[in-house]
Amino acid sequence: MWFQVDKSSRKTLTQQVYEQLINYILDGNIKTNEKLPSSRELANSLGVSRNIILEVYDQLVSEGYLTVIPRSGTFVAPGSMINKIKYQDTYKEKLVHEEPSKDIIDFKAATPAMDHFPRKVWGRLAKEVCYEASDSIFGYQSSEGLLELREELSKYLHINRGVKSTSEQIVITSGATQALSLITKLLTSNGEYIAVEDPVTDEMRTIFSYNGASIFPVPVDDKGINPEHLSQESPPGFIFVLPSHQFPLGGTLTVQRRIQLIEYARKFNCYIVEDDYDSEFTYEGTPVHSVQGLDPERVIYVGTFSKILSPTLRIGYVVLPTSLIESFKKLKWYTDRHNSSLEQLILTRFLKDGFLDRHVRKMKRIYKQRRDTLVNSLGRHFPDCTILGQAAGMHLVVEFHSIEFTKKLIKSVEEESNVKIYSVDQYSILKGSHLNKIVMGYGSLSAEKIEEGVKNLKDAVSVYMQTGRRLN
Repeated sequence: MWFQVDKSSRKTLTQQVYEQLINYILDGNIKTNEKLPSSRELANSLGVSRNIILEVYDQLVSEGYLTVIPRSGTFVAPGSMINKIKYQDTYKEKLVHEEPSKDIIDFKAATPAMDHFPRKVWGRLAKEVCYEASDSIFGYQSSEGLLELREELSKYLHINRGVKSTSEQIVITSGATQALSLITKLLTSNGEYIAVEDPVTDEMRTIFSYNGASIFPVPVDDKGINPEHLSQESPPGFIFVLPSHQFPLGGTLTVQRRIQLIEYARKFNCYIVEDDYDSEFTYEGTPVHSVQGLDPERVIYVGTFSKILSPTLRIGYVVLPTSLIESFKKLKWYTDRHNSSLEQLILTRFLKDGFLDRHVRKMKRIYKQRRDTLVNSLGRHFPDCTILGQAAGMHLVVEFHSIEFTKKLIKSVEEESNVKIYSVDQYSILKGSHLNKIVMGYGSLSAEKIEEGVKNLKDAVSVYMQTGRRLN
């Protein structure tokens, strides 16, 4: 047995001796029942204090690596060797062969402008909250989230979205993802299916499927989900809708269909889950109020700050009917106990002091400018296209009359023009009805990038349609 210690290392001498002895034992370099050098011998060999060796030997005895036989010495305990598999080298080998990423102009929808996150204000509030918060905030909190934040949210949602709730009905979650996952577990535990808008974001379908629910697609048109296609014989556990700005088609659910949905939910004793992911950003007219405001006991309202502020915050919320509060809170507690209390306090201050309202007003101007740039650029390069769902949100849909965006065409555009686009059909459950439509998000792209991206898209599509092959 031979090894050395590095006195200039950040690791203590005790830690170095401890780790190297463990490696000798686990690798089988010191055999079972083999005697180790005395503490004095090993200390002299390594040039360290004998107390360090005694401390390491005692620790290894307590962990079961070594056993002491009185008047005989210290020995390797049986069962201390394992064949270790080396993963590290394989991982490094893969990293070497990774290709450098291209400068892609990505028209991904629902991606906010991260360069406009209010860092200075948020950083100042974070410092103040950390210094001023009571000691109790650093301990465990209730699963539903801080009362201060839930009270501010209740006021904010009532004023801005027409949501009717008390603070007791609100539960803070790790984004809308956790909220929808918990709702699925709660309402489909007995094998109920979910009625889902078609098309809809694939992330939502994945959340529902991962939690064991089956999905029933309900067609969407320019008026939103069509309640006439809901089953009259076998009602779902819940109906999932995005009524304010449907994703991906961008339509707004009409009041007649909202009422139809509520009457259906009342008749069959099921729930409507309303995902209000980007309703703050409305550019034409007044924002449409929530469906929840029409019937708080039949609608579960889900929201998030990922689109308004940043996905990194991971703060979402659920507004629950009173009948579901206790069961949802219990499920939330067993999932992750509670969300970050400090970030909840910062967000509370951000809401209470009016910073969120100011941020939303600022971002509406920025997103409107980017939307107008995209609409105008599409009009110049694709004069025959039809633009859908441009009145709100951070994306729109472009419908073409003579182009089908197959996987081959989409791949060609990305590889040869560094432009990433998304077919509406990829979000469809029943495929084939939306091949001539693409989703184009503009939230995270500058005006210059939008102009460049649309021009490159035009060039790539033109050549592909003329030759049936990629650009050279």
